[in-house]
Amino acid sequence: MTPISSLSSNAAAASAPVLRQSRFANLGRIWVHVVLCAYAVIALFPIALIMINSIKSRDAIFDNPLAFPTPETFSLIGFEKVLHNTNFMLYFGNSLVVTLGSLLLIVLFGAMAGWALSEYKFRGNRLMALYLALGIMIPIRLGTVSILQLVVSLDLINTRTALILVYTAQGLPLAVMILSEFIRQIPKELKDAARCDGVGEFKIFFQIILPLIRPAIATVAVFTMIPAWNDLWFPLILAPSDETKTVTLGVQQFIGQYVTDWNSVLAALSLAVIPILVMYVIFSRQLIRGLTSGAVK
Repeated sequence: MTPISSLSSNAAAASAPVLRQSRFANLGRIWVHVVLCAYAVIALFPIALIMINSIKSRDAIFDNPLAFPTPETFSLIGFEKVLHNTNFMLYFGNSLVVTLGSLLLIVLFGAMAGWALSEYKFRGNRLMALYLALGIMIPIRLGTVSILQLVVSLDLINTRTALILVYTAQGLPLAVMILSEFIRQIPKELKDAARCDGVGEFKIFFQIILPLIRPAIATVAVFTMIPAWNDLWFPLILAPSDETKTVTLGVQQFIGQYVTDWNSVLAALSLAVIPILVMYVIFSRQLIRGLTSGAVK
């Protein structure tokens, strides 16, 4: 065998495993996309089903819930009842105030606590981080009786402030864990350079740290907003009055023991889903960037 033929055969033999690996890699990517698409369909199917049936008549809902509305079955009676015959907009406003208020406090205090735990070394630093991590593992609902006694003693029963404080305490442990990990990845030289220029700690935090951890903030916002918006437990216990009802609690008035107004229920649920979808569209890029950065770290 000539040297040229031997070299070509060696190159072909070496390229064969590379071709196999590339084929397996392509098959793996295809399967990953198939699984993700299937999961997306499963996750979005209930939302689509609610929205489709919210604009159908009651008979059409029970006849074929999977069918799209037609000119004969199209009906907006559920939205008319919800918007004109109930205090749905008041409930919607209550949910918006409670969710955004708790979200602001969670992001602010979570970022501050994450900055303190990751930047400053003090006695009890790790113990404090462990204590906050316990908040992720222990459900806050286990302390419902104590929380109710505290809210009553502070005269905060039937107020939105009580819900904001509870949801802030519920979301802080996860926020501190996520934000502190991101803050640790910020180069120390950047903070030291700012200190050498005479920049104070508050300016470093608000003008340097917060802008650099926007992907993490978006991740925290999404993961803390959804439980607060969808919660039924604490609004039912701490703020059940008509003036402080949230959307999730307000929907329950359409559900009866014997008769349920499904048009109104589905219309109210469709309106309640809109803020979650809008927030995801706004923060989707930052959320994906934060999730991927966390996976790499």
